[in-house]
Amino acid sequence: MQRLNQNSLQQDVIPLFKPLIERDELDAARMALELGWLGMGSLVASFEEQLKSFIGGDGRHVAAVSTGHAALHLGLLLAGVGPGDEVVTASFNNAADFQAILAAGAEPVLCDIDDRSLCIDLDQAERVLSPRVKAIIVMDYDCMLCDHARVAQFATAHGLRVVHDAAHSFGSRYQGKTIGSFSDLTVFSFDPIKTITCIDGGAIVMRSEEELRRVHAMRLLGMTQPMEALYANSRASTYDIEAIGFRYHMANLHAAVGLAQLAKFDTISESRRRACRYYNQHLGKISEIRVPLTDFEDITPFLYYIRVPSRRRDALRGDLQDHGIETGVHWQPAHWLTRFKNCRRGDLTTTDAVGTEIMSLPLHSNMSVETLDRVIDKVTRFFAGSGG
Repeated sequence: MQRLNQNSLQQDVIPLFKPLIERDELDAARMALELGWLGMGSLVASFEEQLKSFIGGDGRHVAAVSTGHAALHLGLLLAGVGPGDEVVTASFNNAADFQAILAAGAEPVLCDIDDRSLCIDLDQAERVLSPRVKAIIVMDYDCMLCDHARVAQFATAHGLRVVHDAAHSFGSRYQGKTIGSFSDLTVFSFDPIKTITCIDGGAIVMRSEEELRRVHAMRLLGMTQPMEALYANSRASTYDIEAIGFRYHMANLHAAVGLAQLAKFDTISESRRRACRYYNQHLGKISEIRVPLTDFEDITPFLYYIRVPSRRRDALRGDLQDHGIETGVHWQPAHWLTRFKNCRRGDLTTTDAVGTEIMSLPLHSNMSVETLDRVIDKVTRFFAGSGG
């Protein structure tokens, strides 16, 4: 049960996440329901085309799926990952990545992260390579991006496929290129708390038409139905099954909400940048806090994190909760969790430190200055001594 005191009962709770749901999304959902075709159909086709246009990568192909985890799983299968293989990824990552590796029949190999970006440390990744490693998952963390040029060089040098988990970085740019336009395989998540949402959903971006054909079948229980029929809100009367498949397709309703969100992406992105810069400006003055080292110029932030002394983090989170401010911890490292604690791994010194220091503060699209000031004021007072 959430801990509340008299202060928090007298004011609105500031949630950690809040999707920007307005009349546009409500109208889109109503339209999709009135269309009467509730499965994968014409709106999914439109969403994929809009995503492809948004990303802008020449020769890229986009397939919408049910979740970000589904996209990760399919990406690993495209990369040829299977039983007996290993996949290197940072221990500081989302549970979906580790579960996708297991779903493909492989085992995670855990490595450390860079202390500045909190993304994968490729020097540490190189130390855990083995002949069994088939692929590497690299994750952009919040408002920080991987060194993708070096990731590409690393993969080429070691003969690995790259699955780029861009669940946090949709709409960001790396060296002038939109995320999704340059990586080997890129996956997005559009779940309820992401920068843009489809209620739930994901997408995978790939290079070849052959990979697209495989994903089209795998996301629909392996059935090789012509997409032309499905995208016209119809079904083919016959089909074949050539390989394994899953119920991973996106529904029209979810695509309709995603289209409405894409249409206001510029507003979403700029408002989140503005909020994060405001946080950095004020919280960066507190000596016990480490803020993200970025100007947010090419970043569309999914969440906003700070690092605080581990001995004070729980007290700070409790104090903020007592004042009606939700916080989060993204994430617990994998090697702290029962299923993954015995996975092969390298030195995880930075991960262990970050896991005890990291905490997320509320970040929403169109967040008011008054709301930001309320969070900043309570954090500042805590470290000034009045809260802890």
